[in-house]
Amino acid sequence: MVTRDVTMTAGTAGVPGVVPRAGTAGVADVGALARTTLDRARRHLLGLQHAEGWWQGELETNVTMDAEDLLLREFLGVRTAEQTAAAARWIRSCQRSDGTWANFLGGDADLSTTVEAYVALRLAGDAPDASHLLIAAAWIRKAGGIPAARVFTRFWLAMFGLWSWDELPVMPPELIYLPAWFPLNVYDWACWARQTIVPLTIVGSFRPARALPFELPELYPGSAGSSGASAGAGGGAGAGARPDPWARAFLRLDRALHGYERYVRPRRPAAAVRAAALRRCAEWIIARQERDGCWGGIQPPWVYSLIALHLLGYDLDHPVMRRGLEGLDRFTIWEQAPDGPVRRLEACQSPVWDTVLAMIALADAGLPAGHQALAAAATWVLGEEIRGPGDWQVRRPGLAPAGWAFEFDNDGYPDIDDTAEVVLALGRVRLPEGSTTAAIERANAWLIGMQSRDGGWGAFDADNTSKLVSRLPFCDFGEVTDPPSADVTAHTVEALVAQGLGTSLPVRRGVCWLLRNQEPDGSWFGRWGANYVYGTGAVVPALITAGVLPGKPAIRRAVAWLISHQNPDGGWGEDLRSYEDPSWAGRGESTASQTAWALLALIAAGGEDAMRSAERGVAWLVATQRADGTWDEPLFTGTGFPGDFYINYHLYRLVFPVSALGRYVGLTSGAGGAGLAGGAGGGAT
Repeated sequence: MVTRDVTMTAGTAGVPGVVPRAGTAGVADVGALARTTLDRARRHLLGLQHAEGWWQGELETNVTMDAEDLLLREFLGVRTAEQTAAAARWIRSCQRSDGTWANFLGGDADLSTTVEAYVALRLAGDAPDASHLLIAAAWIRKAGGIPAARVFTRFWLAMFGLWSWDELPVMPPELIYLPAWFPLNVYDWACWARQTIVPLTIVGSFRPARALPFELPELYPGSAGSSGASAGAGGGAGAGARPDPWARAFLRLDRALHGYERYVRPRRPAAAVRAAALRRCAEWIIARQERDGCWGGIQPPWVYSLIALHLLGYDLDHPVMRRGLEGLDRFTIWEQAPDGPVRRLEACQSPVWDTVLAMIALADAGLPAGHQALAAAATWVLGEEIRGPGDWQVRRPGLAPAGWAFEFDNDGYPDIDDTAEVVLALGRVRLPEGSTTAAIERANAWLIGMQSRDGGWGAFDADNTSKLVSRLPFCDFGEVTDPPSADVTAHTVEALVAQGLGTSLPVRRGVCWLLRNQEPDGSWFGRWGANYVYGTGAVVPALITAGVLPGKPAIRRAVAWLISHQNPDGGWGEDLRSYEDPSWAGRGESTASQTAWALLALIAAGGEDAMRSAERGVAWLVATQRADGTWDEPLFTGTGFPGDFYINYHLYRLVFPVSALGRYVGLTSGAGGAGLAGGAGGGAT
C-alpha cells in the first residue's frame, strides 16, 4: 500500500510550478538552457530512486479499477466502510460536469465506465436521487443504458442479479481441454486475455447472483423495466455484431453453447465432464498465481481468479485466496484530500519498465557507467530475471527460459519489450567484469527465439495472431491477441544491434518488418504508447542504429511527418482518440513525454530540417519544466488496449525528456553523441 499527499497538477505552460525561461528564444541559447534543464531533471530523477535500486511511478488508469474492486469485495464479503468511503470519494472526484466518466483525461464519455462508477457509488450508499447520480443516470439512459454496455460490465451486473446470465455469451470451462493446435484454444488468446477468460468460464458456469440492496431500473432506456432479464437489446449474444459470415457463425455457436449449458446441468455424464473441466481450470489458475498473490501482475485476471476460486469452494482463509487479497492492498494508493482520504487501485505496477527507462535516461544524460545509482539499479534488475517456464513455451517449446517482466512479480509472463530495454540498460552500466554477460546472452537468445514468423515481435508471445478469437461475441473490449507491433519490434532490433548483432538475420528480418509496416504518411503505429508519435519515436532510432542511412526515404518521410505535426508552441502531443479516428494522428496538446519521443527520432535522423524542429522542441521542454525539475503531464500517453484502456505513466514525463535532452546536449556540445542511436554497428542499408 502506498500513502502519499495529494498533489494536483494540470496543463503545462502557465500553471503553478512551471518556470518559463526560454520559450522559443533564439536557438543560440537553446543548447545552454538545455544543459541547465537537463541537470535539474537528472537530479530530480536520481532523487526518486528507491533504496533497493529501482524506480516506480504511479500507473494511473480509470475508475473501473476502483468500481470493480468494491464489487469484488462485496461479492467476497470483505468490503469495509473505510475502503468504500475512500474509493467513493475518488470515483466522485473523477466525474465530469455532464455526469459521465471517461477512460482518459479529456476523452469521450464511456458508457461502461460510467455504468460501473454509478453502481459503485450506489454500493457506497449514494442515493439515486442525488444530483450527481441523477445526471449520470440520464446520460446512461440516453446512451442506451445497461443493455448497450460491454459484455464485461454486464458480467459484473449478472453476478449481483442485475442482468440475466441468459443474455450473456457463453464461454464453457471445457475450453481448457482444447489442444494448442485447435482453433480457439486458450493459447490463441493473448496472455492477459487467457488469464481472464479461464476464470470467467468458471464464473459463467456457476452463474452466481448475489443480491444487492438495490436494483437499477433507472439505467434502462425509455420504459424498459426494472429487470435486465427482459432487456434483451445488446444482450451480449452478438449485439452490434458485424454482418459478416464469421460473425454469423459465432452467433450460431453461441446459441449452441447456450443450449449446451441448459443440457449439462441436469445430466450426470455431462455434469461429470463439467466438474472435471472446472477442476482443470482451477489447477491452471492456481499454477499461475505469483508470489505476491497476483495473477499476471494485472487487475482483470486477478479479480476474476479470486471470484472463480471462491465459487469453487476456496474460503478466504485458504493461502491462495489470502495471498490474493493481501496482494491487492499493495496495489492500493491512499491520499489525503480536502474532504477525507481517497483510495484508488493501480491496474498494474511497472517497476522493471520504469527502472530500465530511468537507467537509459541517466546514461543518456551523461551519468558515468560506473555511477552508484546505475550500478544499484543494474544489480536489482539482474535479480529480477525470469528463469522458469511460462505460457510462451507453448509456441516456442525448445527455447530456454529468460527475460524480464514489467512488474515486481510476474514470473510466468516475461515480455519482449521489457527484456529489450533491460538489455539496452545493462549495456550502459559498468559492473564487475562478467556480472551481466550471462544474463544478456540468455536475453539475446530468448529475444531471437521469440521472433514471429513474419519478422516482427509481439509483447508476450510469438505468432499470437489468431483472427478467430476476436470474432467471439464475448470479445467486445480490448485487444485479445498479441501480434507483432512496431514499437516492440523497434526496441528489440535496437537491443540486438547494441549487442553486436546488427548484421544477423533476425535483425535484418526485423528491419524489413518495420519498413513494410510504415504508414503511408511516414509514421508508425504505436501499440503500447500514444500513438503514431510513440511508434515513430521508437522506430526511427532503431532503424538508424541498425544501419538504415538517415537519407533514405523511409527516414525522411518519418521526419517530415513529425515536423508537420509539431505544435505551434514547439512541442508534440497526440490525443488518444487517434486510435479510432485517424484525423487525430499526431494531433493533441503538447506533453513532455510525446515531445521527447519526437525528439528522439529527430535527433537520431539528423539533418537541418530535423534539427531545426528539434531545437524548437527542446525549447518547449526548457520553457515548461517545473521548478523541481520535472514536468506536469495530466494527459494519458500510455496504452493498454487501443480504443479501450489507457494509462498515465507518471514517470514518463521525466525519463523520456531526460533521454531526449541528454542526447541533444551530447550531440550539440560536441561530446561525441554519447547515448545517441547509430553507433552500435548495424550494416548500412
